[in-house]
Amino acid sequence: MKLTPIRLLILVAAGIGIGIGLGSYVRPLTTADNVYEQVRKYNDVLSMAVKNYVDEVDSQKLTEAAIRGMLDELDPHSVYIAAKEMQKVEEDFRGSFEGIGVEFDIIADTITIVSPIVGGPSEALGILAGDKIVRINDTTAIKIARENVPKKLRGPKGTTVKVHVKRSGESELLVFDIVRDKIPINSVDASFIIDGTDVGYVAMNRFSATTYDELITALRNLRSNGMKKVLLDMRFNPGGYLDQAFRIADEFIPAGHKIVFTKGRKPEFDEEFPSSPGGEFENIPLVVLINGGSASASEIVSGAVQDLDRGLVVGETSFGKGLVQRQYPLGDGSAFRLTISKYYTPSGRLIQRPYDDKSKYYRGEGREELDEGENIDHDEAHVKSDDSKKPKFKTLGGRTVLGGGGITPDYVVKSDTIAVLARNLRRANLFYLTADAIMKEKGKDIRSKYSSSMSDFIRTFTASDEAISKLKELAAEKKVEWNDKEFAQDEDFIKAAIKANIARALFNNNGFTSVMLSQDKQVKKALELFPEAKRIARLK
Repeated sequence: MKLTPIRLLILVAAGIGIGIGLGSYVRPLTTADNVYEQVRKYNDVLSMAVKNYVDEVDSQKLTEAAIRGMLDELDPHSVYIAAKEMQKVEEDFRGSFEGIGVEFDIIADTITIVSPIVGGPSEALGILAGDKIVRINDTTAIKIARENVPKKLRGPKGTTVKVHVKRSGESELLVFDIVRDKIPINSVDASFIIDGTDVGYVAMNRFSATTYDELITALRNLRSNGMKKVLLDMRFNPGGYLDQAFRIADEFIPAGHKIVFTKGRKPEFDEEFPSSPGGEFENIPLVVLINGGSASASEIVSGAVQDLDRGLVVGETSFGKGLVQRQYPLGDGSAFRLTISKYYTPSGRLIQRPYDDKSKYYRGEGREELDEGENIDHDEAHVKSDDSKKPKFKTLGGRTVLGGGGITPDYVVKSDTIAVLARNLRRANLFYLTADAIMKEKGKDIRSKYSSSMSDFIRTFTASDEAISKLKELAAEKKVEWNDKEFAQDEDFIKAAIKANIARALFNNNGFTSVMLSQDKQVKKALELFPEAKRIARLK
């Protein structure tokens, strides 16, 4: 339903009031150009447009556009969130939703289970990766639109949905009555001990309300299984809740240090977050992986580890986001995020990149891009001319670090590159389709042989010549041009990608990630650097 101009005026005034008054009330500015006058100006324009514009006006659409434009005049991270987007946002940060608990994709017009979510009702009933849902509540699901799948499968906890599943090797459809439940949206993607080592690997994809609990549970499980070192992977982690970043860093950092602090225009937004005694993992060697997709809360953790010489940071320079937002609800179910302060690492660094040109900012320009190699002392020899004017700070041990351009690793390792053929195969989802074809034909035998031991699978299973023949066949069907020279160049990666997709069918994301780490040069280098990480942290 469209909102009236009066209702919109109230909403806009309330939104501005919250942003300016921060939950109290709007005080008129001392100049004539005050908030009240600007609200009246907006109301005049909107009212005139509603009354006199040549076509019918959607006043809600105009108001949302006005709010977006207003926030766009601030910084890149002060944004408006429409009511229809809020549910997804809340689920992501709350860390759960209600449904049947599967990750899916649409393959050949059919809902295909990529992975049942661990602990969800689908996993409990025995639904497997590769299963294809062909009917939902006795209605065909073939050719269903992707956006309609959640509408059919999600629902209130305790309600039931019937799915008919086609499984490889089964002649008849399998019917499951699934009782919907609260499903976790995991922020820990994978956690396992890297095969042949005592290194516990944990990958985090966001900082939601459950991230700290997920991480601590994962680390405790790994420790009970022999973990002696931690490799914390925050590559492509865009951040999230600041308090989760602080709590996670506090588990690794001894008491008596400032982990992060914030400063705002208003003193009520100035906060300090000191480390406390009793962190469970204060004395374990630590390496953190970051890249250009690591932002915000990821940079708080990696910045604290680096500034306090608690371990090593490896990979590529992080995104460079040093701004803190608070989310304010609006009366129609929408919300906006407003930057209220800046955060600083323990040494006093503000790692926020300049954002005067927002197009350059979004492209990552201004990050401190260095050549590959050791950068532990962050000395002038590694600094490019454009970066020489950046402010310099000292770590706890006296090393130099730079502000204003993201977190620069202590050891720079560029990400892997693959040729056009491998990129096109991945883009067409052909690694998954090849693995799916193999599981259709040999899935029972593979499960029987390997399902009880991921380690055995990692060590002994290989993608055969027969698998590559199937890949070529499927590539031809998808009109992906085959190039023998590029295949030879990336053969190890291509075979690993097929193997990883089979591993996901057997062991969920742990299997997939464990296989792909064998092709990950950033991880390989990180594993070599634990003696240096131990030395930097002065661990015995």
